[in-house]
Amino acid sequence: MKLPLVFSAEVTKARDSGAPIVALESTIITHGMPWPQNFETALLVESDVRAAGAVPATIAIMGGHIHIGLDEARLRELAQMKNVAKLSRADLAVALATGIPGATTVAATMICAHLAGISVFATGGIGGVHQGAEESFDISADLQELAQTPVTVVAAGAKAILDVPKTLEVLETLGVPVIAYGQDGFPGFWSRESGLKSPLRLDDAKAIAQSHMMRANLGIPGGQLVANPVPLEDEISRESLAPIIAVAQAKAAQMGIAGKAVTPFLLGEILETTQGASLVTNIALVRNNARLAAAIAQHFN
Repeated sequence: MKLPLVFSAEVTKARDSGAPIVALESTIITHGMPWPQNFETALLVESDVRAAGAVPATIAIMGGHIHIGLDEARLRELAQMKNVAKLSRADLAVALATGIPGATTVAATMICAHLAGISVFATGGIGGVHQGAEESFDISADLQELAQTPVTVVAAGAKAILDVPKTLEVLETLGVPVIAYGQDGFPGFWSRESGLKSPLRLDDAKAIAQSHMMRANLGIPGGQLVANPVPLEDEISRESLAPIIAVAQAKAAQMGIAGKAVTPFLLGEILETTQGASLVTNIALVRNNARLAAAIAQHFN
């Protein structure tokens, strides 16, 4: 069966010329931000990738095809669509087989990027081990994907609503390189620090790309996580966020919210409590990650 890949004109041109390409997810558009900020942010992030010397490839599932790169009209369409499936490894194939429109999570974007020959992917934050996972077993498929799919993922760490220490433990067990960019501490998504030390540190994009290629040469499966701290001027302190997150998590538990619904619910609660500040920071960190991913992509050969 032929792979259902559809490349945008811009990505096709980049593939033909050997230009660096950066994959971008679509869940942040459909589930992470409200209209019209989601559309405006998508355009800004793509613009950041281009300005940094690479070609953006936003990935989404539409009409039974994996779209690698979306033109502005399709981006606008996706940003306004309702009832879009949030796709991961488990349901990606079903959506393609049945024509269900879907936005790709970190795991699904990694799969699609690898199929398209793209080695670098920029996102906001990865999924991980949820609070109370010792009872619920709620652990994101993103972690297993990092262990088996050879894509370098640039994120501002794991989402701060997660159990970050357990997330780092699972990544270590799975053999995933966790590399903080330019600092010793592991970033805390909205905050520059999570209070945890990063297992690894690298300070330049070339070294990150070389590490990815060396891993492939050694025959070690999987990708690597590059944890890129949000710019200082855009961060929200960990101390101010901690009680807000705790209240949101308690409310989710009381309402019986579970599975894929947890993350968007918590992000919505935090957005409301911070009076929009979390969204401003989220946009800043995604753009920052896109710029670093573009720099890394230029060092692949």
